[in-house]
Amino acid sequence: MQYVFDKNAKDNTLFIKDENYNYLIKARRHKLGDKIAFRNLEDNFIYIYKLSNIDKKSAILDLELEEEKIIENDKELHLAWCIIDPKIIYENITSLNELGVSKISFIYSDFSQKNFKINFEKLEKILINSSSQCGRSSIVKIDIYKNIDEFIKDYPKSYILDFSNNLIESKKDLIDNLIVGPEGGFSKRERELFNKDLVLGFKSNLVLRSETAIISASSKIII
Repeated sequence: MQYVFDKNAKDNTLFIKDENYNYLIKARRHKLGDKIAFRNLEDNFIYIYKLSNIDKKSAILDLELEEEKIIENDKELHLAWCIIDPKIIYENITSLNELGVSKISFIYSDFSQKNFKINFEKLEKILINSSSQCGRSSIVKIDIYKNIDEFIKDYPKSYILDFSNNLIESKKDLIDNLIVGPEGGFSKRERELFNKDLVLGFKSNLVLRSETAIISASSKIII
């Protein structure tokens, strides 16, 4: 853990209980006088607190130092991920956060099951834990679109990951927005919306799952 998240980090005095208390005091066994790094993920600062008091269910820390410390990738990437089973999204979004993806727009594409509902509160908690582990000073920004048509209207120059001899590696420096389909890929109607010059593919004969495709593509673009 590179830091601990607390929305009140930056206050002169920090009171912790519940999850943070259990982690810091019971699991990590921090003692009086220990210095612990916190972020609030609303600004770019890291806050160093000194543990000054420990009770049975809570603890108090005093602010010792604050330092602006931005830890982000230079390359920004906005993904449009057509909605799949939320369980799979929860399991794999940490990898996208750790790679440094800046934003993910979830889209109900023609082949997305409309009964799939994403728990954004759960997603935010997963992302916060991910950034705390990898040291990133932010989390992936999230929004949602009801169809691909609306996304393309807002981002007409988006690249599309599909089957193509135009390889993603050849355009990696140009890609700021990338659309990745659901299980089953894109419908015929959706493909007719695409600018054929913006459709990219992998140098592979295998059909990848949506989560494998989006992580592989992000890795090729960002790293």
